[in-house]
Amino acid sequence: HAVCIFVCLVAYHIFFMLFVWSYWKTIFTLPMNPSKEFHLSYSDKESLEREPRGESQQEVLRRAAKDLPIYTRTMSGAIRYCDRCHLVKPDRCHHCSVCDKCILKMDHHCPWVNNCVGFSNYKFFLLFLAYSLLYCLFIAATDLQYFIKFWTNGLPDTQAKFHIMFLFFAAAMFSVSLSSLFGYHCWLVSKNKSTLEVFRAPIFRHRTDKNGFSLGFSKNLRQVFGDEKKYWLLPVFSSLGDGCSFPTCLVNQDPEQASTPGGLNSTSKNESHLFPAKPLRDSQSHLLTDTPSWSETSAKAEKGKVGMSNPALTMENET
Repeated sequence: HAVCIFVCLVAYHIFFMLFVWSYWKTIFTLPMNPSKEFHLSYSDKESLEREPRGESQQEVLRRAAKDLPIYTRTMSGAIRYCDRCHLVKPDRCHHCSVCDKCILKMDHHCPWVNNCVGFSNYKFFLLFLAYSLLYCLFIAATDLQYFIKFWTNGLPDTQAKFHIMFLFFAAAMFSVSLSSLFGYHCWLVSKNKSTLEVFRAPIFRHRTDKNGFSLGFSKNLRQVFGDEKKYWLLPVFSSLGDGCSFPTCLVNQDPEQASTPGGLNSTSKNESHLFPAKPLRDSQSHLLTDTPSWSETSAKAEKGKVGMSNPALTMENET
């Protein structure tokens, strides 16, 4: 019996420590903002302010974004631009109206942690949900026998019996709500989606593609938790990439893709191939090692195949 109590106490404090640690990291990890290369230069800002809204402004933004790894567009096909932060938005970046700044790979603004959940702290948020769920399940499981005794009149008639009842109900209710939320975010990780992308699928230059960022379960998991499994269960940052560019698998072929001399497209319509053509950061490109590597020659060839021209559409600011 003493050994059982010791094991329970050790398990309790481990769960509690990891729960508090991950909660702390979720709250106090500052959301990452786009790097300076995405901010407009002073001359570009002046040009943008002088030009009337429309194609002329889009031309300024296209010049500013021509060397940036940006492949998503607004619903109208325009360059994603934030007129509050004065920057070209990286893929999967959104402006948070609460924080009043652009957040890399923004998932949502969570009032329970008073912080934006995005690229910098999404792993911490997942671990916070996991450890809080384990903590509540542990409390409910250890309190269950006393909860049963409460209803069978097996407990002494003291005020403590009401504390036991309240503790069990609170732990059980939080377990139910946390399990649904944690399960939802596990599904998001498996599909490499954010909460915002579920409600509005990313729009690439070819068309809307809800699975455009999905590389398969294993690689999707590694994007959030990293390559070293020893860090997966610890609230330390191990996510891959810089939050500004992401490996992308293009499922639907670009309708503007050039055809082969025989008049047939070089790839079938439903065949998956890698996108974008521009090189990714080293920390991300290795996720694509089991598919054809991106040499400089193939990148140039792909740039010719994938539709690079942007339609003359008006600029559309989005939050």
